[in-house]
Amino acid sequence: MKRYDQQKEEILSAGIDIGTSTTKIVISRFCLMNTAGGTHMPRIEIIDKEIIHRSPIYRTPLLSPTIIDMESVEKIVRNEYEVAGISPKHIKTGAVIITGETATKKNAEEMIHHLSKHSGDFLVATAGPDLEGIIAAKGSGAYDYSKKTGKTIANIDIGGGTANVAVYKSAKLCGTCTLHIGGRLIEFENDQVKSISPPIRKVLQQWESTLDVGSSRNHKDIKALTKYMAEVIGRMLNRNLAKEDEPLILGHYPNWNEKIDVIMFSGGISECIYRHEQGSYSFNKYNDIGMLLADSLIEEQELRKWKWIEPEETVRATVLGAGTQTTEISGATIQVESDELPIRNLPVYQIRLEYDLNKGIKNLSRGIKEAINLYDSKREGQNFAIYMTEVPHLGFQDIQRLAETLLDAVKQKPKENQPLVIVFESDHAKVFGQTINVKDPSKKVICIDQIKVEHGEYLDIGHVLKTNVVPVVVKTLTFHGS
Repeated sequence: MKRYDQQKEEILSAGIDIGTSTTKIVISRFCLMNTAGGTHMPRIEIIDKEIIHRSPIYRTPLLSPTIIDMESVEKIVRNEYEVAGISPKHIKTGAVIITGETATKKNAEEMIHHLSKHSGDFLVATAGPDLEGIIAAKGSGAYDYSKKTGKTIANIDIGGGTANVAVYKSAKLCGTCTLHIGGRLIEFENDQVKSISPPIRKVLQQWESTLDVGSSRNHKDIKALTKYMAEVIGRMLNRNLAKEDEPLILGHYPNWNEKIDVIMFSGGISECIYRHEQGSYSFNKYNDIGMLLADSLIEEQELRKWKWIEPEETVRATVLGAGTQTTEISGATIQVESDELPIRNLPVYQIRLEYDLNKGIKNLSRGIKEAINLYDSKREGQNFAIYMTEVPHLGFQDIQRLAETLLDAVKQKPKENQPLVIVFESDHAKVFGQTINVKDPSKKVICIDQIKVEHGEYLDIGHVLKTNVVPVVVKTLTFHGS
């Protein structure tokens, strides 16, 4: 009898984090394997992740306070690839993430998309404060801690420009919050204040403070400001932010309901607390409020009411999360047009079938029309992914009806020759995609399953791997204004 041979494949992933203060790169090796038995439907999973290269921590290069030095960033990436002994064509997945105040730069979006296209076969561009917090929580070890203990943990990732908070309980995301709190919001030169960020200026105006550019770095309000930042973090964790805290809120208020059990700090400021990094990067040599902020966090009594868990990674938490935690693997029974991949930055429209075929058909017809109005209101041909959830049990005739409804509904799209991108959480991709192909052989179909995504997020789908799956990255894309 022939012995069953499990499918196995290794791929390389890159994480590139371009932050307010620092730029970091990691390269990881993923091992994919069919974890189902020989008589079962294949299920390809990532069974192992190994970090094979960590870059030094570089100062993020800028041409001016509002423009990133794209050429220098790209040179850093190229050099690190050479040191690791790989070329961009070896990179099959991963993410470039732009974080903190860097996402406000004038050329931020141009740079991140350029870098993602030139640094790997399928390296996706990501941005947005909520996503930063989520990725950092996975890179720091907070996510795994919640999974192992069942406790509710808040990971507070503080860099040069923002504090990105993600709360997890039992490996489930409870909520996020982002604050304008970071080490480079005030910078010094020759013992004087060189720059003050706009959110901090608003706080100083509320205080009627005399602190301004040119003031002494020993001005009394500088320590008062870092103490205030630590107090705001305490109020945020308690979901008790005050009216006067609003200048420091980036986006929404804390949106979790759970009571936090423990807290973890990651990011550059946590490196000022824990000093995990050695050698290549010293926060002391930068003229900013980072060390003062770290001291204020340590001294803040409200924060001492929680148990502090030391992170596995400090300043590298986000880049490790970007390189090792952003990629998902589709089901192995999918239907895709290989020559249409990779696909990047597809907005997702969720259509609930409500576990009822008749209701589902009505929702599908209405949902396609709403998706076109939402994502392609000017009828310019913006494509989108259709995410079908709450799928009822479907027999042969049911699949036929659903496929016919979808094909009829997408006739409303201005560009009918676009690939039809369909995502299922359940195992329906192969049969549904093949049914579409039979009913309309001219229609190009990318139909994948075993993926969870949220309405309004973005989807990137990579090339088909040897194990007949595709790497998928679910993300947000938010380049917030300064």
